[in-house]
Amino acid sequence: MFTGIVEKTAKVVKIEQDKTNFHFTLEVDFADELVIDQSMAHDGCCLTVVSVDKEKKQYVVTAMDETMLKTNLSTWKVGTEVNVERSMRMDGRFDGHIVQGHVDQTATCTKVVDENGSWRFYFEYDFNANKNITVPKGSISINGVSLTVVDSERGMFSVAIIPYTYQITNFHNFQKGTVVNIEFDVFGKYVQRLLEQYMEAAK
Repeated sequence: MFTGIVEKTAKVVKIEQDKTNFHFTLEVDFADELVIDQSMAHDGCCLTVVSVDKEKKQYVVTAMDETMLKTNLSTWKVGTEVNVERSMRMDGRFDGHIVQGHVDQTATCTKVVDENGSWRFYFEYDFNANKNITVPKGSISINGVSLTVVDSERGMFSVAIIPYTYQITNFHNFQKGTVVNIEFDVFGKYVQRLLEQYMEAAK
């Protein structure tokens, strides 16, 4: 479980393929604090640490075929900046929203607007894939960043980014055409599923 408050960006330093699995080696300054079997969010995707090199400040995670198909991990290459967050602690403030690290689908950035002090990012996604929706002022996780929806339409939404978030996450790399991981609000997904079942039963 995560909060969507990104700690750092890690850099992909090596990619190895083993059958349908991909092993990603990443470098981040707190790697020496990690342990094997630890869960971490990578651009919002929960992956397990499988090895750690404390001296090099590097660690390895493995993504299976299902993960590669449903996320933007297939776009990663050596040098890619990745938003990372360790699992939430239960003895502190809960500053973001509940993020499971289970990516629902990808979205594509369609426009970036400089609003003279902040940025507005617009995204489109395939509504028919999962029938997921956003609502104005609702929560959305983009590459693991907990954000508030501004504009909301079927298959489209926008978010506003302040300078701090722009600088410490990989949002500063986004441009038109960038593919990102999105996780919709878990409570909204439950409500949507219950309504679908109710409507189906009422037929």
